[in-house]
Amino acid sequence: MGGYEPGTEAEAEDIVRAAAGRGERLRLAGGGTAAGLGRPAQDTATLSAQKLTGVTLYEPAEMVVAARAGTPLAEVEALLATRGQMLPFEPMDWRGLYGTAGAPTLGAVAATNNAGPRRINAGAARDSLIGVRFVNGRGEAIKSGGRVMKNVTGLDLVKLMAGAHGTLGLLTEVTFKVLPACERVATLVFSGLDEPRAIAALAAALGSPFELTGAAHLPAGIGAPEARTLMRLEGFSESIDYRTGELRRLLKRFGAPELLEGEAGTALWRAVRDATLVAEPRDQALWRISTAPTHGPAVAAAIAAQREARWFYDWGGGLIWLATGSAGDAGAAIVRTALRDQGGHATLVRAPDSVRASVPVFQPLAEPLMRITAGIKTAHDPAGVLNPGRMYAGV
Repeated sequence: MGGYEPGTEAEAEDIVRAAAGRGERLRLAGGGTAAGLGRPAQDTATLSAQKLTGVTLYEPAEMVVAARAGTPLAEVEALLATRGQMLPFEPMDWRGLYGTAGAPTLGAVAATNNAGPRRINAGAARDSLIGVRFVNGRGEAIKSGGRVMKNVTGLDLVKLMAGAHGTLGLLTEVTFKVLPACERVATLVFSGLDEPRAIAALAAALGSPFELTGAAHLPAGIGAPEARTLMRLEGFSESIDYRTGELRRLLKRFGAPELLEGEAGTALWRAVRDATLVAEPRDQALWRISTAPTHGPAVAAAIAAQREARWFYDWGGGLIWLATGSAGDAGAAIVRTALRDQGGHATLVRAPDSVRASVPVFQPLAEPLMRITAGIKTAHDPAGVLNPGRMYAGV
């Protein structure tokens, strides 16, 4: 299988236009760190953004950064750190789950709508993405949004491209709003809570005015013998002192928490962010399940009643990372039956290509939504050149 690595947006236009004329199918790629995400694309060649690199705009006073899509995420984060700023949504690093090399890219962050534990406070990548440039399936360069977010009418292409997994176009440049980095980070750790009580504690904290930026529960055996319920606070030191004191009083019925800071806390939240707590063994299927936080324990229990599983909760209980069975048997029917009863959706994050080609990787859409999805794909990529079948069979 051949590959293309355009160095400019104009080169990408020519490549896609020629591919459409030849009936070629292109698999879009960034740094290659999340190669196992989504359905296997039905491609004949690869179109990589790796040579589309470089920061094109950084205005610290306006808190805006723009870079070409193949720019390494670490390069952008390092630049922001020099001015005491950060990407708000804490994107995860997929390498621990897939055992891949390479470097995560900023364009892939946008294409997958990648966000970590801070999503409960700052939103997903989509919420910070304010501008895109991309090449659609006709080989046309499209620009939407820019340095500021304005009210729009019609189709909001910026938000549409976030999470489209490259099915609508090759991102060539993305623009994000950024936030000031935090002076101090502290985590309250409650030990020994069962899952319903842990979710209740997280709900009480999230419903308070004390502004958590992380809310996770790790059942017993997930990284430690005893269950741990984590509540992260970020900001100025005096504010952290006040908020941790108030949360201790508010949550005293759940026990006396430990205060965790420094590298130990950073490493723990990195493990939550990257889901490495359930990454091993690699022969297990891995699911990313979204549901109402109060339904999370019931969803996990329903799955565990039918097959061996390990899991933990993020986003206050609304996100479950669950490893189950061998990757050759993803247990899709069991997972989706549990969600049918409790509500929510599930993504099969890791399994062999043969399984991901036969099992609906993303939550199946109702027929009217599938018609809309297929119509949007056709409008942007009428010849089906870009990542065909990546999200849904035939779309």
